[in-house]
Amino acid sequence: MNYPDVVRLVFSIITTVLGALLIHFIVYAIIGLFSKKTYPEAEKKNRFGLIIPARNEESVVTGLIESIQKNNYPQDKLEIFVIAHNCSDKTADAARKYGVHVYEYNNPEENTMGYAFRYLFSRIEEDYGTQNFDGFFLFNADNILDKDYFSKMNDAFEYYGRECVITSYRNSKNFGANLISGLYGMYFTVGCRFESRGRTVTGCSTRVQGTGYLINSNIVKDGWHYVSLAEDWEFTADQLIRDHSIRYCDAAVFYDEQPTSLHIMWRQRVRWARGHLLVFYSRFKDMVKKLFAKDTKHRVSVYDITAYILPSPLMYVILQVLQIILLLTAPLIDRSSSLYQIFIESTDLIRSNGLLFVWLRYLIASYVFTALGAIIIFIAERKRIKNVSLLHKILITLTWPLFLGVQCIMDVQAFFLRNLGWKPIPHSDQTTFDHVNDTGKQSK
Repeated sequence: MNYPDVVRLVFSIITTVLGALLIHFIVYAIIGLFSKKTYPEAEKKNRFGLIIPARNEESVVTGLIESIQKNNYPQDKLEIFVIAHNCSDKTADAARKYGVHVYEYNNPEENTMGYAFRYLFSRIEEDYGTQNFDGFFLFNADNILDKDYFSKMNDAFEYYGRECVITSYRNSKNFGANLISGLYGMYFTVGCRFESRGRTVTGCSTRVQGTGYLINSNIVKDGWHYVSLAEDWEFTADQLIRDHSIRYCDAAVFYDEQPTSLHIMWRQRVRWARGHLLVFYSRFKDMVKKLFAKDTKHRVSVYDITAYILPSPLMYVILQVLQIILLLTAPLIDRSSSLYQIFIESTDLIRSNGLLFVWLRYLIASYVFTALGAIIIFIAERKRIKNVSLLHKILITLTWPLFLGVQCIMDVQAFFLRNLGWKPIPHSDQTTFDHVNDTGKQSK
């Protein structure tokens, strides 16, 4: 075996091991496809504080407030808190018309959603006392809630003795608006069906995705501490480090607005990628320690989320680039090799171990596998994915593998962007509580 063969073998082993670390996700997907966790109706109706950060959300924040006030849950058990964060419009005035608690906070240096949470929780503690609530819901201003949202979440909260964080089903207000919003809708639906459902059915902890989750008030008795570009990932990792669990309630559905612009999509996902990297840098070591600690209560869940924190697309790109560099240096190490020979062996489509052949085979398999997953989601979630034409579903299915595949490029870009800041995502969709609960039709 010559030097180039050794290089290819070593990197094949490394990439196989990396893939094996994530193979359990397929198990979760299969379980989530065929089963789900349900919760009995709870007798106790807990008192909740509802946290709504809003940055220039004048056009949509009232839709969320209306959906809360029309929900099938005792309104005297719900207190709505809006934090108008670095606003230049009339978000605060629009919210005040609905008789809710509104706070304003302006600090351009503290512009992530986590800072809005931190400020609002400090004010709630000062004015009302966080311990006077059983728990808090964290939303985005563009969300709309299903009529039974709070009842279903309360059922799950009580089922776990109010000790677990509870996440919910994230649907899209504008799934059928265009291709970009449809791909986003697919992304979050896959996360709910193929990840969260399977994890909860098997008794494992899941993760929070953005907002739409419920926490025990004890979590914020000392304030909110997650202010990075990916506060949801920070929060998820810390819950597991502290032996807390995150569970999923499939029956509780909320809707949010997805970007419809390629530019906005790229900017947002690069920000997510950068936030993911920052969490990897700051939490991976602690997660590994927790994984091997003797007193760890949820070891499988810790392993699962630790593997998820790995920037796998970026790692794969780095491995491939490193492999190419080592192959190109072969003539310096192995005199029997030449650049021409390396090129021929690496790009020969006839040779099964040719580098180009391996890449092409991997890309084709990945494309078919992920496209098949999109088809399965459209079938399994047909009752929840509404107002999406057959042509639109076909286009989403065909481009879904590309939507995931470009993550490699975004991860590389995020790796080199050191001063990436948070920028608001514009929201204007006027879907209302009545649209998603009465007619089931979502606005375009």
